[in-house]
Amino acid sequence: MTTTEALTVRDQAARARASARVLRSLPTARKAAALGAIARELRAREAVILAANARDVQAAEQAGLPEPMVARLRLDAPALAAIARDVEAVAALPDPVGQTTPEEVQPSGIRVSRRRVPLGVLGVIYESRPNVTVDVAALALMSGNAAILRGGKETVHSNTALEEAIRAALTAEGLPGDAVQVIRDSARERMRELLRLDDLVDAIIPRGGAALHRYCVENATVPVIVGGIGVVHIYVDGSFTRVPEDVAKAAGIILNAKVQKPSACNALDTLLIHEAALPALPELVRPLLERGVVLRADPPALAALKAVGLEAASATETDYGTEFLALIASIRTVSGLEEALDFIAAHGNHTDVILTRDPAQAERFVADVDSAAVMVNASPRFNDGGQLGLGAEVAISTQKLHARGPMGLSELTTTKWVVVGEGQVRG
Repeated sequence: MTTTEALTVRDQAARARASARVLRSLPTARKAAALGAIARELRAREAVILAANARDVQAAEQAGLPEPMVARLRLDAPALAAIARDVEAVAALPDPVGQTTPEEVQPSGIRVSRRRVPLGVLGVIYESRPNVTVDVAALALMSGNAAILRGGKETVHSNTALEEAIRAALTAEGLPGDAVQVIRDSARERMRELLRLDDLVDAIIPRGGAALHRYCVENATVPVIVGGIGVVHIYVDGSFTRVPEDVAKAAGIILNAKVQKPSACNALDTLLIHEAALPALPELVRPLLERGVVLRADPPALAALKAVGLEAASATETDYGTEFLALIASIRTVSGLEEALDFIAAHGNHTDVILTRDPAQAERFVADVDSAAVMVNASPRFNDGGQLGLGAEVAISTQKLHARGPMGLSELTTTKWVVVGEGQVRG
């Protein structure tokens, strides 16, 4: 039994709290050096990490876990190399800690500013994604935070191997190994203990399905940052299907949005199509069908597809508002932008896209859609920390308090007021 396994969750949180005090004032260069050491350790331990992951994948397949979950669990050499590069990318990002607003002098003569500081101790709960272990470690360390990680039982061997690599790198750099810890006991009671450690943990960030998020919100006394779930829409305006070149561009965006990584939270779920664009629908979705995507369409879209011999199922109301996380997509015909906006307002909050050549329509869409990310003529798959310049992300927040969208370094910090005086007292 290792030291980590012998600790209670409260013990781990107390050690994380002590580590956070060391990290919060650590110079940028030392944090970057620690991340560089982690990347090197990941590469040096490739065989050990992949062997541990293979055990998890085999157990998941034998247990009958859904293929999307197994796909998110699986690591190979290129994926591990990419994870190591992501760590190095985070190390190269500007450090938000210590950033200070310009001082303002108040009538009393005091000089007031705000300084960006770490949150402290992060509790991250996730399912089936061992890459999250490293992403969180890199982002937490670079932003001066300690992290306690609770992955699903299906990732126990992968996460243990990754934790050991991270701990070895931190220790080699003279930093506390307890700055990143994995809860290896997969019992739900351990997760509930973490959720209620409000005296030691500063924020809980869940990554997983709606049930996990709801459980965290209902059981936590620690503040919970909710995100990572939500339906993704692409609205095809009639103006984007008037010339063959635009139809080809739209088909490419739609294909990328659905099949590049179907299990991702920013993959396409529902295609909204202007009724004037229905003649182009077969060409828009033909690449999807060729890649094995199951389409569920409303009557107008279904008729447009069947008229040219393309197969689709009849959509039901439950197909709208569903996050599929698989090679399934629904199609809904709308009369125009207003109906599309109403539909997205009822079903969306994550990532929503408009494909249009009308600047006024694009601006109206951007202004009115109340989601974490809104995109014009681009794939929703760009709603990702790495793609948006954050280096990596802990999660994509879909709530509105503190952070929204991909959570990178700045989103893992808060601010404190700094007041400098020369003996002033309040009258």
